[in-house]
Amino acid sequence: MAAKNSSTKKEQHNKKQSPAAKKVSNLTTSAIKKTGASKRGLGKGLDSLIPDYEPAPKEEKAKQGEINISINDVEPNRTQPRQNFDEEELNRLADSIKQFGIIEPLIVQKKNDGKRFEIIAGERRFRAARLAGLKEVPVIVRDYADDDKLTIALLENIQRSDLNPIEEAMAYQRLLEKGTDMTQEKLAEKVSKPRTTITNTMRLLKLPVKLQVMVASGELSEGHGRTLLGLSDEKQQLEAARIIIDKGLSVRAAEDLVKNLNESKKPVKKRPAVIKKDESYKQAEEKMKRVLGTKVEIRKKSETSGQIYIDYYSIDDLDRIVEILEQR
Repeated sequence: MAAKNSSTKKEQHNKKQSPAAKKVSNLTTSAIKKTGASKRGLGKGLDSLIPDYEPAPKEEKAKQGEINISINDVEPNRTQPRQNFDEEELNRLADSIKQFGIIEPLIVQKKNDGKRFEIIAGERRFRAARLAGLKEVPVIVRDYADDDKLTIALLENIQRSDLNPIEEAMAYQRLLEKGTDMTQEKLAEKVSKPRTTITNTMRLLKLPVKLQVMVASGELSEGHGRTLLGLSDEKQQLEAARIIIDKGLSVRAAEDLVKNLNESKKPVKKRPAVIKKDESYKQAEEKMKRVLGTKVEIRKKSETSGQIYIDYYSIDDLDRIVEILEQR
């Protein structure tokens, strides 16, 4: 039943995604299952961002507003940035919950119907609790604006769980587009990351969908993905990606590969054909040198045309040459 509910919620969430984001999400899920790619842990917790988020002794919980509610009255956040939840990790967490329960409560918000609750932070614990067969879950009820809900959902995934780079980039983009006054500088401050990190991560969304899936699944690293942006042709990007994967190239080696591919595309400049000057041209050069008292060179462009180059070494020297030409 849990699997069916999870599948239904995923379908509802996908309907709200853009076609490109939905395609990446669907392909990413498949690719991650095939590769078994490992996730990466990121950052610190939400203790400095959400009041009362740290677990507290039992006698203090009532003051914090923690309550237990039916797990059937809780539903995932529709703005959840994370699209993929590793099954092995969820099973391990479910085993832990069976033994010790949920140590840290979910952060939820009451929905408009006044009966159900939407998860703001803690969807991974919620999913694991379902697997563990829990009937109730501990929650702290908060009231957030839509922008805040997306921010907190993003923060929890980045700082407590582990989004893949493409999910992270999509979350940043959604937050910047949705937030009325959100900038990369403000976002960087919220997630405690340099602004350049935000910018570089979001650049991955410029990759073709197939390459985004490779980055999301772990076949290509985030560094590899950014390196491939150095190629403008999609076909060449995909070919280079396959070389990187097959040969296990480091990011530095991938940069050299991209550099070589770009140089191979540059058109070779044709050198102008050298037209040999016959003896009469050489004699003409010598005669002008004697008359003008400076170096003179005749360059042939064709058999009947060309250019004459006269050297001068100062303004006075130029005036002298002009005066000689005027006299003749």
